Amino acid sequence: MTVTLDTYLVTQEDLSAGRSTTEIVDAAIAGGIDIVQVREKHRSAAEQLAIARELRKPTADAGVALVVNDRVDVAVAAAADGVHLGDNDLPVAAARDQLGEDAIIGRSVSTVAAAVTAEENGADYLGVGAIYATSSKDVDADEQAIGLDTLTEIAEAVDIPIVGIGGITPDRAADVVEAGADGVAVISAITAADDPEDATRALAEAVRNGKRQRTGDTAVEGSA
Repeated sequence: MTVTLDTYLVTQEDLSAGRSTTEIVDAAIAGGIDIVQVREKHRSAAEQLAIARELRKPTADAGVALVVNDRVDVAVAAAADGVHLGDNDLPVAAARDQLGEDAIIGRSVSTVAAAVTAEENGADYLGVGAIYATSSKDVDADEQAIGLDTLTEIAEAVDIPIVGIGGITPDRAADVVEAGADGVAVISAITAADDPEDATRALAEAVRNGKRQRTGDTAVEGSA
């Protein structure tokens, strides 16, 4: 499955100021989000499944990819488009066996070596970070604020798309893309925003600006 990764929302309902994950995702879809990851780590598998199933129709209707964090079983049961895996999750190859060749499988990495290994193991894209310090995404100390130079090194070392994550806001997104990312993944920049739809639009514009800056092409409109 071909997927656009320019703007990538990672859900986290406890940051949404009392709004449901569905409300946030609906607003992000209206703002032009490209891909949504269901990431509700403090929820039970049954609760995660209910959320993913609730999001399946609106994302599919809008042509927005839906992936599930960690849980291959939830992704299968919800008929999601794929999963996003971390260090403590199933290996990419095992997830591929369960989800099939057309599934989207992403992998979190913070080093060049991990990125190269993930690509060799069949990941479709990489989530690279945390680029900046963040409290939204749980990362080890050595994975916190890896910076744009490491992002560039990873982008140069692999051929699959990469998405920057961690402390990214619309004000920082262009720099992340200019440094080599194909898109940006955010949690609080959309989820905690007063207007998630407007925040998504601002993020998309920043990504387009980053691509213009990287290529020197003022006509770039954004695609991955």
